[in-house]
This record gives sequence, C-alpha cells and structure tokens, in this order.
Amino acid sequence: MRSESIRYLIVPGWQGSPDDHWQSHWQRTLPNSSRVEQADWLTPRRDDWVAELERSVASDARPVVLVAHSLGCITVAHWAAQAPQELLRRVRGALLVAPADVQRSNCPEPLRNFAPIPRQPLPFASLLVGSDNDTAASAARAVELGRDWGSDTAILAGAGHINVKSGHHRWEQGFAYLYRLQSRIEQNARKRA
Repeated sequence: MRSESIRYLIVPGWQGSPDDHWQSHWQRTLPNSSRVEQADWLTPRRDDWVAELERSVASDARPVVLVAHSLGCITVAHWAAQAPQELLRRVRGALLVAPADVQRSNCPEPLRNFAPIPRQPLPFASLLVGSDNDTAASAARAVELGRDWGSDTAILAGAGHINVKSGHHRWEQGFAYLYRLQSRIEQNARKRA
C-alpha cells in the first residue's frame, strides 16, 4: 500500500490517548496521520463521538485507515452502521484494538450510552486485536465482536487493555497487525480489479 496515498486516522477511546500511549506514538510515526479529537473525553456521548468521527473522515477526500482503541472501536462500529456510502467508501480498513464491551455488567457508567453495540458486519476490511486478560472485554467477547463485524481476530496473551497501564507505550509489535490489515486491503483491491 502506497503510504502517500492513504491517511491514518487515530480513534482514541475513553479519556483519550495520552502522549505516552501507543496511539500517540503511531500518530507521530505513521505518515499522513491525524487524530479524532473529541470535545469531551471524560463523559463521552455516543452521538457526539460518532459525529466527530464522521467530520474527521469527511474532512479529507483521501482513502483512510482507522486505528481505533477501546471505546474508539465501538465508535467506529456505530459510525459504520449509519454513515453515508460516500464516506464509507473512503475507509479502506480499520485496526480495532482492545474494544470496550460497553454491555458488560461492570462497565463504567459514562460508557453505557454506547450500548447496544452494533452487530452488523463492517463494510470495510478490519482486524480486531484483543487480549485474554482485558478487563474491558473478555477474549470470548472480543472474538464474538470480531465475528459480528466480519473482522479477522487475534487474541494476545497477557496484554491487558493494550494501553499504557498494561505496558504498551510504543507497541512496535502492533505494526505487524497494521501490516496484516494492509495486506488484506490490498488483496481485496486486487479481487475487485
């Protein structure tokens, strides 16, 4: 995939991604990358977050790969379920890391308005990366979300929520999943050609 022809849109989760989070590192590392900036990171409202993602996709006509974490993954699913076809066509794929199960019994109150989670397949290539000890979504739930969304799914051992708290600062290993997603995007493009 020619990096100059694609842009990367970082979609952080609840409370944003601080400077030492892998998403911030990736934003500094990946060419043509930007971030969805939410007005309220602490008390997220689904409609506002979805609208901001839509504005971010619409702001640039170049093809885009979404790089989402936690509540950002759920935001992507909600957006994809109602976005106009013109904007959906711009999205080549999505890397969905450590999705937050906003339907779990111990879900923090500020995230509950993102339930229920859309179950329809995403209309673009996607790769979901979960963990077998993530408190935000069990491995079984991550696999279920991946199946619902039509995502390739990888479950990491002992990776927690794949954030700063679980020791994922630069998360260089994560680029392997981005490259895997990009290979799938290229295969899909060849099939359509």
